[in-house]
Order: sequence, then structure tokens, then C-alpha cells
Amino acid sequence: MSQQNIDPLLATAAPDIPAGEARRLAAAFYGLDAVAVELKGERDSNFHLRTGDGRHFVLKVGNPAEDPEVTRFQTQALLHIESRDASLPVPRVLRTKAGEAEVVLTRSGEPPRILRILTYLEGQPLHRASRSAAQQRNLGTCLARLDRALQGFSHPASGHELMWDLKHASRVRHLLVHIADEGRRALAARFLDAFERHALPAMPGLRAQVIHNDMNPHNVLVPPDATDEIAGIIDFGDAVHAPLVNDLAVAAAYQLNEAGHPLEGPGEMLAGYHAVLPLAPEEIDILFDLLATRMVLTVAISGWRAARYPENRDYILRNNPKAWAGLERLSGLSREEARAYLHNVCRGE
Repeated sequence: MSQQNIDPLLATAAPDIPAGEARRLAAAFYGLDAVAVELKGERDSNFHLRTGDGRHFVLKVGNPAEDPEVTRFQTQALLHIESRDASLPVPRVLRTKAGEAEVVLTRSGEPPRILRILTYLEGQPLHRASRSAAQQRNLGTCLARLDRALQGFSHPASGHELMWDLKHASRVRHLLVHIADEGRRALAARFLDAFERHALPAMPGLRAQVIHNDMNPHNVLVPPDATDEIAGIIDFGDAVHAPLVNDLAVAAAYQLNEAGHPLEGPGEMLAGYHAVLPLAPEEIDILFDLLATRMVLTVAISGWRAARYPENRDYILRNNPKAWAGLERLSGLSREEARAYLHNVCRGE
């Protein structure tokens, strides 16, 4: 893949921050006396903080390759959501002792990095819970509420370049050469071709706004004793200004059931979303192309990054098996059949 098409953020390892330093930073800037335990992350250094009085937080130190303005964009997005719909289960920004939302960390010879502390949301990661139609509808409802809360939010860095942005899916075509299996490589290329033929020309004319852009099952929390409910949506690291329908497509790409109609799970999520924030016909027209393309991004980008960072391979490849299974299931549908199915869902048929 040519260098100009590689996101430097994805090509740079997460900063090496020891747990002891995370604890010191929490005390120095936030007045928190806490135990710090490292959390897995693809790009940033993340720590779960536990204070002696039973409070929980997440300390995040940004990747050195990330523009600080992009991190500030993510922080401001969370503050905007809180002001628009405080009942949404998303992290809240903790202020420093000086009342700031972020801290700029500087080290000799290194670019500045942004330190933030967010509230820690309790719950079981969605990927560990059994699926149900009610859960999928609730996911759609919650995402629609989130997108509605983000309406009207703007920031100078919201249009930053991001390889996970579906608008730029064509940029991963060169990564397909790293897919060893010829059949799988052809399958990914086929869906990417369809994206370029049908979705890409339509996207400039669609309504757009800031979206979460990564509602995968590792970024959703559910109560352990009520897994149909949504307890949290976390990780706004892929937020970007993009066509609104992309947010639903990304989330729906992780909701294919193992049995039944291939689009039954995404259809349930679409029904929940559409009831709160109705999609336009032209958005529904390309939803199938977009959710399939998200799976192509998953197998292409994650495969490349896993080879680059083998020590973090298991975390990076966590969604790959289901993405391949999903692409194989979707390959049994014609585009027109899929399009008709999704339009019928929105009509309640």
C-alpha cells in the first residue's frame, strides 16, 4: 500500500505508558488516588482507574501520531452529547483540578499527547452476550438517539482523515494483496467493486454529520442480567464527519445472525433506528453496500495491522472471523434482493 494512503495513526503503536505513570498523572492533574490497570487499545494507552472510595474512571493517553485537535474534537463531541441528551449511556468527561477537559503532555523529543479521564461505564461487553431481536432493536434505537444528539455539532477537526471512514474505503484495495486465500481476496474485492459502483457516487448527496463510526460489539455494554438493554456506548476514537447512514451501516455489519436470513439481524437494528431517526430512500438504497464494505475494511485493515504489531494481534483481529463469515453469508444475496429486504423493513413489512 502506498505511503500516502496509510493512516499514520494506524501505523504508529500505542504510547508506552507504565501503570505507575498513569497513576501519577491521575493524582497530579485530577487529584485522584487510584489504582491503574492497563486496558487493551488499538491506538491509545488506556487504563482503568479504581479509587479507594469506589469510583471508576478510564485514563486515556493519545497516540503520538494523532493530531491533538482530533482528540479535542472527540472530547467536545462527548460534551455536546451530554448537553443534548444527558440520559444517553456514554462516557462523561472528568475535569482536571484546574477545570480543564484535557491535559497536554509533553516529553523531550516527542510530540505532545493529550491526557483525558472519562467516567467508566459498568456492564458486560456485547460480544460476550447472547443476541436477540429485542437487543438488536434497542441497539438501533440507542444509536439513533446518539446520532440525534450529535446533530448540529461541528468542530474544525471533524473532517480528519481516517482509514476506517467508509468514504475512503477504496484506499484499502492495495491491502487486499495481503489476504492469502485467493477466494477470500476475490470476495472482498467483489464487495469493494460494488461499493465503488453504487455507494460512492451517492454519498456526496446524502445528509452528513459527526457520527460515532465504530459501534462494534466491543464498544457496547449491556447489563449482565438484562442483556437486551444497552448500558453503554464507548470509544469515540473513530468519530468523524460522514454520511449519517454510515453510522448505522458500521453497527449493522456486526449484527449478522448465524442462522436465518443474512440480513435479519441488521434488519432488526434498522427497524429500531428508523423508528427514531427515519432514513431517506436513497440512504436505504446503499445500506447493504456500506455494511458489506465495513466488513471489507475490517479484514483488510486489521490483517495489515496484525502483521505490523504481532504482540497485539489477538486484540486487533478480534472481529475478523465474524467479518469473513458475514461476507460469505452476504455473498448469497443479490444486491437487489438485499435492497428490497431493507426497504421492506423500513415499511414495516
